Amino acid sequence: MTPRASTPLPGRGDSVVLDNVDWKTYGRMLRTFAERSDVRLTYDRGRLELMAPLLAHDEDGRFLGDMVYVMTDELGLTLKRGGSVTMRRSLRRRGIEADESFWIANALRMAGRRRLDLSRDPPPDLCAEVDVSHSSLDRLSIYAALKVPEVWRLDGDVMTFYILGEDGEYRIAERSRAFPFVSPADLMPFLLQARAAGDQNPILRQFREWVRQHRP
Repeated sequence: MTPRASTPLPGRGDSVVLDNVDWKTYGRMLRTFAERSDVRLTYDRGRLELMAPLLAHDEDGRFLGDMVYVMTDELGLTLKRGGSVTMRRSLRRRGIEADESFWIANALRMAGRRRLDLSRDPPPDLCAEVDVSHSSLDRLSIYAALKVPEVWRLDGDVMTFYILGEDGEYRIAERSRAFPFVSPADLMPFLLQARAAGDQNPILRQFREWVRQHRP
């Protein structure tokens, strides 16, 4: 199926899946929606999903990004934030837009890059996925095909860390690869507070103090 102008767009929190979409059409759709942050595109070997995230979805992702910034800052690590940059490989026939993405160990390799090319550039060291239960595609398998080392998956009030093994499969991990002193249970109390707060800065300051007390 070739998407047309009449293809219905998803409402907030919904998704639309198109089948039999070729790679070139996927590329055209990416250009069409390049200036729209309210629609995310995911491609998996001919299936194209268009999803419109909810406000709560975006807020959780941004706060997770703030926590990653705090940890890298306190630990003296490098950081380049990729946001929802499109990651795709034509040879793999897969593409995805994370809620948040980060280069940490490979941040310096991305210096000056204005366009991501995974045939040349390293994939993000860490990607965050929020509320993936509404997706119709196997997003973890797409991340694995693109060789993203670590994915944080937040589904409601449950966070899970996935680490990519040498066999190309993700496994649930008790600790983060990028931040070995951190577990999902450590992050969730701060995230839950941030959801209810009108001002998230005090919570970030509390988290910064927590990092200082628990960092290696």
